[in-house]
Amino acid sequence: MNQFTKIIAASLNIGEKHVDNVLELLEEGCTIPFISRYRKERTGNMDETDIEAVAQANNKLKELAKRKETVLNTIEEQGKLTEQLRQRIEECWDSTQLEDIYLPYKPKRRTRAQIAREMGLEPLAQMLLIQRDKDILHTADKYVNDKVKDRETALQGAKDIIAETVSENEECRNMIRGEFRRNAIITSKAVAKRKDEEEAQKFADYFDFSEQLRHCSSHRLLAMRRGEAAGFLRVSISADDDTCTDRLRRQYVRGSGISQTLVGEAVDDAFKRLLKPSIETEFAAQSKQKADEEAIAVFADNLRQLLLAAPLGQKRVMAVDPGFANGCKTACLDAQGNLLHHEIVFPHPPRNRRAEATAALLRMVRLYQIEAIAVGNGTASRETDEWLREAQLPQTVEVYVVSEDGASIYSASKTAREEFPDEDVTVRGAVSIGRRLMDPLAELVKIDPKSIGVGQYQHDVDQTMLKNSLDTVVMSCVNSVGVNLNTASQHLLTYISGLGPALAKNIVEYRRANGAFTSRAQLKKVPRLGPAAYEQCAGFLRIPGAKNPLDNTAVHPERYALVETMAKDNGVTVRQLIENKDLQRQIDLMAYVSGDVGMPTLKDIMTELDKPGLDPRGKVEKFEFDPNVKTMEDLREGMVLPGIVTNITKFGAFVDIGVHQDGLVHVSQMADRYVKNPSEVVKLHQHVRVTVTEVDLKRRRIAISMKKI
Repeated sequence: MNQFTKIIAASLNIGEKHVDNVLELLEEGCTIPFISRYRKERTGNMDETDIEAVAQANNKLKELAKRKETVLNTIEEQGKLTEQLRQRIEECWDSTQLEDIYLPYKPKRRTRAQIAREMGLEPLAQMLLIQRDKDILHTADKYVNDKVKDRETALQGAKDIIAETVSENEECRNMIRGEFRRNAIITSKAVAKRKDEEEAQKFADYFDFSEQLRHCSSHRLLAMRRGEAAGFLRVSISADDDTCTDRLRRQYVRGSGISQTLVGEAVDDAFKRLLKPSIETEFAAQSKQKADEEAIAVFADNLRQLLLAAPLGQKRVMAVDPGFANGCKTACLDAQGNLLHHEIVFPHPPRNRRAEATAALLRMVRLYQIEAIAVGNGTASRETDEWLREAQLPQTVEVYVVSEDGASIYSASKTAREEFPDEDVTVRGAVSIGRRLMDPLAELVKIDPKSIGVGQYQHDVDQTMLKNSLDTVVMSCVNSVGVNLNTASQHLLTYISGLGPALAKNIVEYRRANGAFTSRAQLKKVPRLGPAAYEQCAGFLRIPGAKNPLDNTAVHPERYALVETMAKDNGVTVRQLIENKDLQRQIDLMAYVSGDVGMPTLKDIMTELDKPGLDPRGKVEKFEFDPNVKTMEDLREGMVLPGIVTNITKFGAFVDIGVHQDGLVHVSQMADRYVKNPSEVVKLHQHVRVTVTEVDLKRRRIAISMKKI
């Protein structure tokens, strides 16, 4: 059993056996999507979230184990490592507690207490702390020498030693932590001299702000920290000083007298100079980490929804990147997303070549047999959408507005340069818009998730944590959908379980040299793609039209023999079994339960046989803004308008209502009931109807509501 199994199982409330199996599979190099999909019997049917939690807990414990080794070695080098202390450290699996144990032994800069000890004042400090000496001043005189010039210096040195002792005491630190945990206040004040007053106004809500730390939401905390980093705010966290010092005094001061007064002064100094800054820093870091985790969780959830947005599918698409002075960049794509043609038309001011642009549009639609048009939602989007709808397009051609967030990032990327080395950034951007309509997942994986525009404070949170979380989401989405082995780009294949950049490149090169794959088994011929990688990736790669119909399903090749046995037992071929839904329902799954195949796997197999190669993402929906509302100046309170959810945060959702400025539905305005989490009510790109409640033209803010009127 893994050394961390018991700890993880207890903290996550998961059975030890299943935790141990997950850790074993991870150690073998299995990916989380593979474990979740194909090893359900071993994990107790854990989902990806649970498996990810086990993996993260295991990594944290590994880091803590390394830290413990450092702590033990450092104390041992000092000759202060007793058996009792070693046991305490070895049994400790809480990082805060470990650091408290280590604090008295931790190498530090030359402190006032260390200087006092070097002056020989440790015994005086101990005597003072006991508080039994009736004439401590006379005793202090005995420590005056060539290093200690007078009684005051001796007593101050003793107090410095006591202050450090108090500040390093575990019980004292936990006492102050408890006070901070219950009653800490986070305060933010405006910096007197601000270099950019206009920029500073973004943080005006926090120029004089205070709130209990435990009630401070992640978005408010991150906003304050951003203002602080920009030099506009000064942020502090503190508990009541008098309460903290009173509690510490009760711990150390006994009775009254000169000794007690001196110890009290040392305790006060310990809190103000050492403990308070230390605990404040600790709580600032903890609150920031918690805020980061919440913001990243929201970002990850939004990203998942965006990546799993409904695809139009393989249709011939014209992409239009709208613009005024620089024209509308058009790109015609075939059903596989390959670029057939591109040109620029000028239907809008200042050129106003509308008739010419319309003629060109209809020519391209006819010549390239266009079935749908994707319009970017940036500048001139509304005007371009109207022009297209007035252009008397064939009835079969649908027009869709597509988010172009991150398209410019993609167009200048290495991936885009490799795909279109002879085209400029405007053409690449238009192609990206068109492909997003056809298959959002396949196109968006090429863009850094931070540039897609569905996060909040993404540049303020821990960047390593953010990258790990978003990479996990991308991998999860790609594998949950599966990809066509013969059309998937190298970039998309990179995220398939068990592959990565090198093997993805090898697959594409093999495909280019040998033609389309006709079976999953051919993957074994790809250079450097060994048995382990094949096991991890095969189930997530689809081959439409393959000789073996199972190659276009999520059934793993390791279970082909089982499906063949099912078909044989019922006197049919595998293909006939897939086509005969009635026969599938008659199969007694219990007859096929074996040592490593249980009901979870069998039910997954039957789901795949029922709808082989089913895309779980649904179908794309058309949307139209209110034709009478085009700018913020057109808005009036009480208007009820259609909109598209563009971003979801902890405090509400942003909705595009077609006026080039998203409106905010505060969480309190999302439903006629209490809403704790906005994602319970809305999803990204959901079509909603909202009521305008306030329009602030000066600050470019729109308040809207989803409550029933």
